[in-house]
Amino acid sequence: QVQLVESGGGLVQPGGFLNFSCAASGIIFCGSTMAWYRQPPGKQRELVATITTDGITNYIGSVKGRFTTSRNNTKNTMYLQMNNLKPEDTAVYYCKRSGNPEYWGQGTQVTVSS
Repeated sequence: QVQLVESGGGLVQPGGFLNFSCAASGIIFCGSTMAWYRQPPGKQRELVATITTDGITNYIGSVKGRFTTSRNNTKNTMYLQMNNLKPEDTAVYYCKRSGNPEYWGQGTQVTVSS
């Protein structure tokens, strides 16, 4: 059974930080390109960042320099460090295992508000 379990969401003030993790089981994690998505209220889900099996990362422009994704293949876990959070970062965040088939985490709420 494939599971992607996210943890680390919550409420934070603008300028604050949060650290996410996505623990995978039931897949060959080290052979999987992984990704973070988010869905802001009333908007479509969007790609935030990707990380390849070799650890090469890419980010959307609005989070570059503020978000960092990484992975630990020994622990089958991907991480997202989010700094200098802004109200527009408010969304449900998801991790995804790319490929065929793709798998999604359950989603975790992040709210950035004073």
